[in-house]
Amino acid sequence: MAKQEHSSILEALDVKKVTWYHVTTVIISGMGFFTDSYDLFVISLVTKLLGRIYYHHPGSSSPGSLPDGISAAVSGVAFAGTFIGQIFFGCLGDKLGRKRVYGLTLVIMTVCSICSGLSLGSDPKTVMVTLCFFRFWLGFGIGGDYPLSATIMSEYANKRTRGAFIAAVFAMQGFGILTAGCVSLLVSAIFDHQFPSPAYMVDPAASTVPQADYVWRIILMLGAVPALLTYYWRAKMPETARYTSLVAKNPEKAASDMSKVLDVDIEAGFAKNDQARVSSDEFGLFSKKFLRRHGLHLLGTATTWFLLDIAFYSQNLFQKDIFTTIGWLPSAKTMNAIQELYQIAKAQTLIALCGTVPGYWFTVGLIDWMGRFKIQVLGFSFMTACLIGLGIPYHHWTLPHNRIGFVVLYSLTFFFCNFGPNATTFIVPAEIFPARLRATCHGISAASGKAGAMVGSFGFAALVKAVGMKITLLIMAGISFLGLLFSFLVPEPNGKSLEELSGEAEPEKI
Repeated sequence: MAKQEHSSILEALDVKKVTWYHVTTVIISGMGFFTDSYDLFVISLVTKLLGRIYYHHPGSSSPGSLPDGISAAVSGVAFAGTFIGQIFFGCLGDKLGRKRVYGLTLVIMTVCSICSGLSLGSDPKTVMVTLCFFRFWLGFGIGGDYPLSATIMSEYANKRTRGAFIAAVFAMQGFGILTAGCVSLLVSAIFDHQFPSPAYMVDPAASTVPQADYVWRIILMLGAVPALLTYYWRAKMPETARYTSLVAKNPEKAASDMSKVLDVDIEAGFAKNDQARVSSDEFGLFSKKFLRRHGLHLLGTATTWFLLDIAFYSQNLFQKDIFTTIGWLPSAKTMNAIQELYQIAKAQTLIALCGTVPGYWFTVGLIDWMGRFKIQVLGFSFMTACLIGLGIPYHHWTLPHNRIGFVVLYSLTFFFCNFGPNATTFIVPAEIFPARLRATCHGISAASGKAGAMVGSFGFAALVKAVGMKITLLIMAGISFLGLLFSFLVPEPNGKSLEELSGEAEPEKI
């Protein structure tokens, strides 16, 4: 088949039909997000087990648990690393190019996933300190994946299906969460079968077998596998043509790369037309012109992501506590240590299967039809309604015969989170900012989200203790409503080219 000929790189990218390379880019970028979500969320499954192993007090009527401060640190330290990594790699991606730093993030994630499971020592303090150290740097690597994956996919995709492609990359997060639950189920089932032990109430000391210390380590280390599998393909990816042409000012190289991977033919001389079509006014991030053109947009993307992640991560990381509070999980003392992990993993897997994963893929299927704004507003609206529905009649949901209703409504909050702002806050920052600042602005927006995640991970348990679960759920509803209001600061990118959205070119010049 003859190659399609175009006189412009930007035109070729915007109108190019979906190719196998588009699909492989989704898979290569998406596997990074699969790893990201596995590593970020798997820790919530094993914290109860860590408490039983390292903080058991002989003679206590209840199993050991991590002290509040240590629990918050173990759950939230990766977000601190992610926060820094998003800004650092976002800026680096604009300065050095997306490809040059893309593989590095996977290397960091692979090494730190393995090291997290090899946390040194046997006394509680040493294990927790080394675990937190490696999870911080794991988060740093994960942070780089956000701006780079989103920017690479947005710059390769055509304008008709761009939203679906970026959403598909992000949707791999749902499979990562689901896999974390499934792996935990499998590993705990194997160890419980091979090393049976009595419930805590029968024999507290024997309820946590020595082999339980291998369980959490294996589960954490398996997070390195998908990152290893995709490193080679990331290293082989060429730089995006938009970056090479518009930022690196090398249209000949961009035309050559396009010809190889997207089966289009662009003469280098014609490719230089993009230089004339795109504004040469290269204002900086801290300039008055950026503030005037994109200041409210950046405020909108950063604020909505911040507010979303307070609600999203607090609920994800503390599902086990919510389920225990309403009595959906058996009492800890009626199980041994590994059985408790199995029950927690089963609950998270069910929520992921019924609410989390379907929400992501509804977004993939509908985003280029409905648009980003409608999906984001719809998601925040239903999150607000569901959390109010959980919070106001909270006592009703704690009664044994009403627990299934709680789980259904709770699952809907995750469905509309993912068929809603959890996807759109990732997609839009990769579309509306200039190419030379795109990864940086996405990194800033994503870092704002991780600041919200830190608020959720460090503050949720303390908030529940201070005001109770009912008021906490209503506060989360209020936060979701604020996210809805700030959504009106973000423009609708649907059907427009990246240059039109960023102001780098007038619509009629594309």
